[in-house]
Amino acid sequence: MATIGFIGLGIMGAHMARNLLKGGHKLVVNGKFPVPDDIRSQTQVVDDSTAVAQASEIVITMVPDTPDVAAVLFADDGVANGLTKGKLVIDMSSINPLDTQEFAKKINALGCDYLDAPVFGGEVGAREATLTIMVGGPEKSFNLAKPLFDLMGKNISHIGDNGAGQTCKVANQIIVALNIEAVAEALLFAARSGADPERVRKALMGGFAASRILELHGERMTKRTFNPGFRIELHQKDLNLALDGARKMGLALPHTASAQQLFSVCAANGGKAWDHSAMVRALEIMSNFQVADEPQQAKAAA
Repeated sequence: MATIGFIGLGIMGAHMARNLLKGGHKLVVNGKFPVPDDIRSQTQVVDDSTAVAQASEIVITMVPDTPDVAAVLFADDGVANGLTKGKLVIDMSSINPLDTQEFAKKINALGCDYLDAPVFGGEVGAREATLTIMVGGPEKSFNLAKPLFDLMGKNISHIGDNGAGQTCKVANQIIVALNIEAVAEALLFAARSGADPERVRKALMGGFAASRILELHGERMTKRTFNPGFRIELHQKDLNLALDGARKMGLALPHTASAQQLFSVCAANGGKAWDHSAMVRALEIMSNFQVADEPQQAKAAA
């Protein structure tokens, strides 16, 4: 069993850490950050990220954004200052692919390997160890880390060199956002035309338009269940990564930009913490028409 440093015990990270503990691994955590009581009682708590790296064979980070990863790794009390040759750093945050490549070079210069391994599946996937994990970095390090990934997820893929995992995650988020937009527009069109949007959704599930987005998020739209899930503000962050990368590479991603603007409409109307399926609310606001009544409205009408 390995001694693993785990930094980032938030909504998802805490569940991931618990699954590693269930797998029999020893965990070292940074006491400067919040540590849930049940995890604290089962782990070694140290003073900072440098001490985490010193006490661990493998360090996993799971923090919100690119600047957070940079700080955890390279601040004065960061992971890099506690590394010795041969250790492995695994970043499971969702961050900028180009910055990831630079982070990897700095860690490699210390004689250590680096994997970028962002995840998809939300809090439920983290809790139930069914996350999708997309990995960039050396194959030998991927093979070393694979038993750890197996404790946290089900669909695990080695994509390529450093940055490839983050690139895959960003690509995933583009596809998901555009599919949510397509489902939202279709159900809005159906409802405004006088058809029952839930019956339309179920009928479409039997044809070529069927998708997990139509199945799960389409139902959220018709039943008005917009509690996260995956928050709009987090999907906005991921689309910002896509659009920033596209700008640097000279690419045009017009529909990604329009999806981001729809999320911005939601955020401007108090919805940054809504589930990302609530993108439909932006279209409803712009059209002055709702796909379905809110539950209390439907109850009052009855």
